[in-house]
Amino acid sequence: MRHIVITALVLSVSAPAFAAPIESKGLQLLEEIQEAISQLAEHVTPTVVGVSSIRQISQPGKIPQQGRFKVPGSGSGVVIHEDGYIVTNNHVINNGVEAEVHFSDQSTLVAEIVAQDPDTDLALLKVETDRKLQSAPFGDSSTVKVGQWVLAVGNPFGLDRTVTLGVVSGIGRENMNLSRYENFIQTDASINPGNSGGPLFNLRGEVIGINTAIINFAQGIGFAIPSNMANRIIEQLKTGGKVVRGWLGVGIQPLTPQLAEKFGVPDGKGVLVNEVFAGDPADQAGIQSGDIITQIGNERLESPNQLSRVVAGFSPDEKVLVHVIRDGTLLRLPVLLGVKKEKPIVASLPPTAAEIDLGIDVSPITEELAEQFSLDQSTGILVVRVVQGGVANAEGLRKGDVIQEVNRTQVPTMREFRKLLEAVQPGETILLRILRESKAFFVVLKP
Repeated sequence: MRHIVITALVLSVSAPAFAAPIESKGLQLLEEIQEAISQLAEHVTPTVVGVSSIRQISQPGKIPQQGRFKVPGSGSGVVIHEDGYIVTNNHVINNGVEAEVHFSDQSTLVAEIVAQDPDTDLALLKVETDRKLQSAPFGDSSTVKVGQWVLAVGNPFGLDRTVTLGVVSGIGRENMNLSRYENFIQTDASINPGNSGGPLFNLRGEVIGINTAIINFAQGIGFAIPSNMANRIIEQLKTGGKVVRGWLGVGIQPLTPQLAEKFGVPDGKGVLVNEVFAGDPADQAGIQSGDIITQIGNERLESPNQLSRVVAGFSPDEKVLVHVIRDGTLLRLPVLLGVKKEKPIVASLPPTAAEIDLGIDVSPITEELAEQFSLDQSTGILVVRVVQGGVANAEGLRKGDVIQEVNRTQVPTMREFRKLLEAVQPGETILLRILRESKAFFVVLKP
């Protein structure tokens, strides 16, 4: 009994020691980090604005009258200069004639839409104000690393200047079909509708990205346009009112393993040229259909999207060194770039190959067939039927396609076409160059 009383006394004396706050270096460090992030949020939040598009409207059936209405919903933006320049997404502005900008001090101004670039989904706005605005500097997105902390600030669902903390989940994301030139920073910092056009900050309070999109069926997957790309585009919009991009003048497609094998590229790295446009920079520099472009300047290439983005990053009349593999030989060709045209240069590609028997009927091009299929060329082998379930069908070949080459040799006549097919050994694949609606691409068939 006495022993039990002593134990109780010991416990009653010891209990306050466990309830006391834990003082440790780890806790102090966490509190310092917490304070640093709070100070960062407090510092950058005034640079973030809400953006609503204003459109012109006229009543149907009546004489058009000047009128404006604010588009329901809104996005975000970031002040990049104290004199009133603001960056946002092009899709936030959409077809607006002006934009309503909401500042952190609850003031509202109407902004002029200076210029827009749909290809990168960026827009530049300008407000007129007598006071200097707090602005955010651009950081260097080339130094961004996976795992580093970032802060996203915006107006999701109309919740004014919401701050979320996360990390960079990935860099160099492309093929998202969000814009023509993609090189996104992926982050798990929460981004929601209304965050579009808002900034992604590093811990120094520098803008390293412009938040532009989310995957709506996933959690923690958002994308931002890298600051280096945004800064370059914005400077052109600011000074010239539009973006002028370099132009190479080629049709391109991915280098699949099958194509890499046929073209003798062991590592499978590079982009396949399927067409060279007559008189354009690539043609003048000696680049040929069937060349594999592996590098432009100092950047090694692995995808058509990357090649398009790299070329577009140069200015017209700028000379670049293009590395190509041709028949197993590496060539370095200087190319004087031209002006970017408004036509996409990535070919429409057939599906992945399937190892089944070949099945097509072909015919030389006649005047009647050329008229029937609206063909501009008079030579080549016309596909007049594709057997359902055949390898050509699985590869995406269609009735009306024109076969221009077999294993890198032109086939203007049926005789040459048959001769080349007869030379194919059992188990070998066949490399075809196809022309479809004035667009060329390569495909590998395995009969």
